[in-house]
Amino acid sequence: MKIIISPAKKMKVDTDSLDYNQLPEFIEDTQVLLEYLKKLSYEKLKSIWKCSDKIATLNYERIQKMDLYRNLTPAILSFEGIQYQYMGSGVFDVDEFQYLQSHLRILSGFYGILCPFDGVVPYRLEMQSKLKGEDLNSLYDFWGSKLADNLFSESNCIINLASKEYSKCISKYLDKKTRFITCVFGEMVGEKVVQKGTLAKMARGEMVRFMAEEQIEDVENIKKFHRLNYAFIDELSDENTYVFLKK
Repeated sequence: MKIIISPAKKMKVDTDSLDYNQLPEFIEDTQVLLEYLKKLSYEKLKSIWKCSDKIATLNYERIQKMDLYRNLTPAILSFEGIQYQYMGSGVFDVDEFQYLQSHLRILSGFYGILCPFDGVVPYRLEMQSKLKGEDLNSLYDFWGSKLADNLFSESNCIINLASKEYSKCISKYLDKKTRFITCVFGEMVGEKVVQKGTLAKMARGEMVRFMAEEQIEDVENIKKFHRLNYAFIDELSDENTYVFLKK
């Protein structure tokens, strides 16, 4: 069983708390992307990032100075988004970290796919970004089936806690051998289940923590998740979609 999650836009450097284990699997592909980005002007990069001048300036300077092999932070400690805050990665014990290293995979537009203790540097590059180049435009095309193939070689059961922007890098290449279970964290609005972005991110982070704390190996046991007032709703779920509603 493997769990997939999205990265976060906000990142930090932390070379003191824990050592990284290894370089990312697709570091050579990341180097190709970095060399491409270094050739782009500030204006073009800002249009790709769709951000403020302050954020664009920070990330433009990062690109110019970026070294993929030095001052690396374990990926799970580097990302700072809501999902990672609720995961509480800074307070896992050894067994929980080992569980995550074995089961958790972080999808990334820049690195492709990351294990929790792969060494990374801060970057800004969303999977849906248009790179505006003739030969290199879509990151979906750049990565192709490579990320899915890597994941499927490790497991035939995937727990999807990623956003659609990232999960479609995997779901697009599904075969009949692989079970792909998407967890939906929502509320009933009328007769529809509605997911709200921030609340869903919080719940995805809590689900990762729950699975690590409980050392879950049987996918059926994730139905016991009850944190943040969510409960599994059997009648709204099916083999490939597990629906959790707020009480």
